[in-house]
Amino acid sequence: MALCQIDIKKIIAYSSVAHMNYSLIGLFSQNLLGLAGSYIMIFSHAITSSALFLGIGVLYDRYKTRLIFYYGGLAAFMPIFSIIYFIFVLSNFGFPGTFNFIGEFLLTYGALSFSFVIVFLASFSLIFSLIYSLFLYNKLFYGYIKFFFVRFYNDVTRLEFFLLILFFLLILFYGILPFNVFDNVYFYVYKLKYFLI
Repeated sequence: MALCQIDIKKIIAYSSVAHMNYSLIGLFSQNLLGLAGSYIMIFSHAITSSALFLGIGVLYDRYKTRLIFYYGGLAAFMPIFSIIYFIFVLSNFGFPGTFNFIGEFLLTYGALSFSFVIVFLASFSLIFSLIYSLFLYNKLFYGYIKFFFVRFYNDVTRLEFFLLILFFLLILFYGILPFNVFDNVYFYVYKLKYFLI
């Protein structure tokens, strides 16, 4: 469904639904690692999706449309925005070194002890998330520039850069050093586990 959309916000919204469906596997895995991975994935998904939606807001503020076929070649005149948004897209499909990867790895490892078949079938959603994330980025930032539509050749403003770099640093910081969030994760997961028992 995400690949069929022409509205950029709908592509990100369908990817959000897919990530939340994957995190449900960890919640029902009856495993501490699966629960911890699901908790981290929900938290990381909130940061990543907010960053992606903010980036679409930056584009909509300039060009007043969210239809994907009006865009193309934005990397030529928005290089700073294209680099920052690339990190957001990498985090969206769980590239190692980003925050989503930590949650997906723990969730998958925890759910493997519950059912290998379910994890194998659900792993196709991770492959599809890679496909539609790179499809979105490729259509926005590469290809031909629509000269008749794109009239404002300016990169991000200082306010937009400050907001985007905040999400950028959060994604990379927790992706490289996730130990700061583990203490809270295990505290809440233990509480949830004893509550369910």
